Amino acid sequence: MKSKRAQMKQLLLLVTGLAMATSLGANPGLEALETATASFESAAIERIFDGTVEAVHQATVSAQTAGRIAEVGYDVDDFVDAGSVLVRFTDVEQSTALRQAEAQLVEARARLTEAEEDYRRAQNLRERGLGSQRDLDSALASRQSAGARVTSAESAVEAARQQLAYTVVKAPYPGIVTERHVEVGESVSPGQPLMSGLSLERLRVATDLPQSVASEVRKNPFAALNTGEGRVEAADITLFPIADPVTNTFRVRLDLPEGQFGLYPGMFVKVAFRIGEADRLLVPTSSVLHRSEVTAVYVVSPEGVRLRQVRTGQSFGEKTEVLAGLAAGETVALDPVRAGIFAKSSQESASD
Repeated sequence: MKSKRAQMKQLLLLVTGLAMATSLGANPGLEALETATASFESAAIERIFDGTVEAVHQATVSAQTAGRIAEVGYDVDDFVDAGSVLVRFTDVEQSTALRQAEAQLVEARARLTEAEEDYRRAQNLRERGLGSQRDLDSALASRQSAGARVTSAESAVEAARQQLAYTVVKAPYPGIVTERHVEVGESVSPGQPLMSGLSLERLRVATDLPQSVASEVRKNPFAALNTGEGRVEAADITLFPIADPVTNTFRVRLDLPEGQFGLYPGMFVKVAFRIGEADRLLVPTSSVLHRSEVTAVYVVSPEGVRLRQVRTGQSFGEKTEVLAGLAAGETVALDPVRAGIFAKSSQESASD
């Protein structure tokens, strides 16, 4: 059994349709206007909170070896590609240490070759009965010791190569330099910060929610940002499992889809969280006209086309909520520009 409200809606739409049919007969030009009917639809109830934009990838690269700065490749606000050289050290000590390690490796391998020859000779003499077991055991120990020295020398070469590689500091990912901590000619030690940067390719928003809203977000994890480029839905929502003991709020992180959206780390944004649903009076967003500080729609009625100021609320996809100035069942023009031309021509005809 239909509710009284539904019956009233149908009756209102029927009366409006009959009136529009009569109007179209009297005003043939109205047939060219595409229209839509304002109606109540189920839409989300949202709570708005302030959030702060953060970069997912942000880091400060530090020195991993001692040396003097020979070159700084980038400065603040410069864009760098992944693998680009940020800082280059003088490498005299590291290069010398590598050559020494390589020379020790060559010596160790030569000692190993000599020890293997001695072992084979002692083993041959032992098999012929001309050598003692003691000599064979001694040759075996010498061969094993020489092999261990080769392994140690190879490790020393790898360590020296790594220390040499540390003299060239490269960007771990593409991004923008936010701070430079060193100058050319400055001596640095391991652990000293060199350059800070972040990537704008992946951003997220952090905000704090009260307990009542946090419980609803756990049930229905949906959030969106209102940016200068439009509404952006969060790709993923992370709700921290514990509340802040001082503010009793829960920290929430919203991962944004790839793209910049006119956002930069540190900016404040408005974040909308869905906490339920309610009936709202909606019209197509294309029918809403913005002129300076005035928001209006062109209402099509049996009397003609008239511009009417309205107060709008949130946007839901391709529809916008009307809070005041319009009633359910009224018809609005989808093309405000064309409707304005028609209304102006109608007024001129009436004045003539």
